[in-house]
Amino acid sequence: MTTFSIGALQVDRSGIPVIRGVDLEAKGGEISVLLGSNGAGKTTFLESLSGIIPVRSGFINLDGVELAKLRPGARAKTGLSHVEQGRTVFPAMTTEENLKVALHPDADLKEAYDLFPELLQRRNVEAGMLSGGEQQMVVIARSIVNRPRVILIDEMSSGLAPVIVSRLMRAVRQLADDGIAVVLVEQFAALALAIGNRAYVLRRGQIVYDGDCAALARDPAHLHRLYLGDAAA
Repeated sequence: MTTFSIGALQVDRSGIPVIRGVDLEAKGGEISVLLGSNGAGKTTFLESLSGIIPVRSGFINLDGVELAKLRPGARAKTGLSHVEQGRTVFPAMTTEENLKVALHPDADLKEAYDLFPELLQRRNVEAGMLSGGEQQMVVIARSIVNRPRVILIDEMSSGLAPVIVSRLMRAVRQLADDGIAVVLVEQFAALALAIGNRAYVLRRGQIVYDGDCAALARDPAHLHRLYLGDAAA
């Protein structure tokens, strides 16, 4: 089983501490949900894991391989994939061409179309002509055709209709059920907790809650207090 472990992680932006000693673990077959208010450091945290920004100290370990000093491309080769904010498709390329750019030599596009059958009929459409929801499907599908062991997903629901968000959540749950370790940053806490296994709440760059998703979902008042900073972990 895949184990993705982060320990005592410290990350700065422009010399200012943003992530302060964070510990987190994601396991194959599970979704680790990372919640927190705007400015808590969630995106910075994911970017430090994939290598977009450097870490000051701490470890990032994927099945015994230390990633903290590796470049982003080298991290990807170990099995780490990052679905960033913003639905970054190649707009002049077709849906299928967008998928092919990330295709692992041992994989095929069937995995992507099995996850999102909706994309099959749109495979020859330029990605720039797709709806926002379809573009997000392309981005997620593109992440899996490289055969990752860990997927980091950052705010995939931003700007999308609730029905599309629910569809994407089901797909993410399927990824975990297929054995991938998922770290999900999401603004719709209730939906994320409903599909997740382990929940973390980040506040001012520190983890203030680490526990069961279902338990936190049953106590939204506690989650609200964690966001605001007047509750103990």
